Amino acid sequence: MAQNIYDNPDFFSGYSQLPRQVHGLSGAPEWQAIRALLPELADKRIVDLGCGFGWASRWMREQGATSVLGIDLSENMISRAQEITSDNAITYRTADIETLELPEAAFDLAYSALTFHYINDFQRLVHMVHRSLVPGAEFVFTIEHPIFMAAAHPRWFEDEDGRKTWPVNRYAVEGERRTDWFVKGVVKYHRTVGTTLNALIRAGFTIKSVEEFAPSLEQIRNNPALEEELERPMMLLISSQR
Repeated sequence: MAQNIYDNPDFFSGYSQLPRQVHGLSGAPEWQAIRALLPELADKRIVDLGCGFGWASRWMREQGATSVLGIDLSENMISRAQEITSDNAITYRTADIETLELPEAAFDLAYSALTFHYINDFQRLVHMVHRSLVPGAEFVFTIEHPIFMAAAHPRWFEDEDGRKTWPVNRYAVEGERRTDWFVKGVVKYHRTVGTTLNALIRAGFTIKSVEEFAPSLEQIRNNPALEEELERPMMLLISSQR
């Protein structure tokens, strides 16, 4: 079973204050880049894996999706999503994505944002998702970039220009990584970019696009704290097709 850190009261309290949770999709700097990867959503049956507060699930319905199934391990997340959703075409379900089984050929799009780096058996997951999609359906997801995860943060140092630098820590060594984020001992799983892409290919997906998100100069002007994201990629955005 995946670590259910989001039901830790201290973690959930801190996480709930992040701009992407307070302001929704508009608070996520990478959202416009994600939107560019998504297909037309009208009449699509969608599964949102790691749906959190349901921001993407609700947006997808606004774009014309026929139905959205939002799945999350956290009861806190699902409860909040249900509280702020009034749409019978959106169903929220508490389940462990690590062991989840979806019905075959049930969806036209599988989507996930910043969830799969908490999953140990990624190969099993992508095979399961492949079975759940109809032919031609798309699988779009974002994860914490493997270089970001392998960076030995928070042990950054400043270069001669005063910029923060994160040394990469054993990038080639895959497996469990623990970090302190709101609370101590948050468990994530490091996989190289190659391992991630090859898992999709072996499951039968065709890779359509791979993006390594970096903020634009305009985003940095509006939020100077984003400038450090130019030092190493923070997120990996992947679009693939069954």
